[in-house]
Amino acid sequence: MFVSKMLPVILAAVCSVTVSGAVIEQKKSCAKTCGKSCYTQSDIEAAVSQGYGYYEDDKAVGSNDYPHKYNNYEGFDFPDPGPWFEFPILSSDKVYTGGSPGADRVVFNADGNLQDTITHTGASGNDFVECT
Repeated sequence: MFVSKMLPVILAAVCSVTVSGAVIEQKKSCAKTCGKSCYTQSDIEAAVSQGYGYYEDDKAVGSNDYPHKYNNYEGFDFPDPGPWFEFPILSSDKVYTGGSPGADRVVFNADGNLQDTITHTGASGNDFVECT
């Protein structure tokens, strides 16, 4: 089966939640999975929106000044031309506002268009691999 890289592959992750002693299973639709982290489309959109907002305001957060230019040394095939910018996406269901960025990133262009979701997890050194 052929699946275009442009279309997100939806996966389901099952989470167990305990409420008043009863275990309730919830399904979360993963638009992208980075290592063991499942990101919904709304998680990805929130990270891009946060990062692009900082970019538009010419502000940066964290010790690595996010968002910052992404040079694409790995040679990913993004849908739009650069320049591209990387911004952390967090598995905690919160948007990045500083502190430890973790391993996962969204990449967007200067128009705020999502290019891809990438991770250091499973990559050599400080390189990135594409999230699935």
